[in-house]
Amino acid sequence: MADTVLIVEDDDKTSTLISLYLQREGYDTAVAFDGVEALSLMRQKNPALVILDLMLPRIDGWEVCRKIREFSDVPILMLTARGEEFDRVLGLTIGADDYMVKPFSPRELVARIRAILRRTSAVPRDGLHELKVGGLVLDSRKHEVSVDKRRILLTPSEFKLLRLFMNAPGRLFTREQLLDALYPQGEEVVDRVIDVHIGKLRQKLEKDPADPKYILTVRGFGYRLAQDDEQEGPLS
Repeated sequence: MADTVLIVEDDDKTSTLISLYLQREGYDTAVAFDGVEALSLMRQKNPALVILDLMLPRIDGWEVCRKIREFSDVPILMLTARGEEFDRVLGLTIGADDYMVKPFSPRELVARIRAILRRTSAVPRDGLHELKVGGLVLDSRKHEVSVDKRRILLTPSEFKLLRLFMNAPGRLFTREQLLDALYPQGEEVVDRVIDVHIGKLRQKLEKDPADPKYILTVRGFGYRLAQDDEQEGPLS
């Protein structure tokens, strides 16, 4: 069965063009022309990915993204006519996995979608489906994460970052290494994207994000996941 991509775009010409390119590449498509319709189709179609324009009638793209993240970790690629870094970082902060600035190439959009779906469907390199570190449990087959037996919802990018950390507890990852893992095709992203994802992960994993127990900062270098024995005592 082909993956379904939900296109949320109020401009008929743009949504038709995107839909034609995706269908030609073997994807099924569903189109919503406003934010209310988008949330309804999300629950009906259970898409593999959402293309989300920001400037929408009834409910804007920012709010649609927030509401989707309340019940789903589906990959979200935002479309925006704005080029400011603040808007791109805000989109990533509220749960988007990638973004494209209009005008864009439909071929590049399809390539981005393929890259996102490859990232989100990958299994751990060591072949283990369930990883456990301290109170963290990650199940790749179910795409589920729990911390201290409490299930949490992660975006696909957050899930991939956490899986990378949990495959190598204690290992230091530089920002460049984390960027390469998230964007293996060399997609252009803003410099702060890793810090944004780490900040969101900490909000979901940690009792006190300001004093993290799991994902630790190594100042001037990057981040690492605390090992089991470190999580038992105070961490710096």
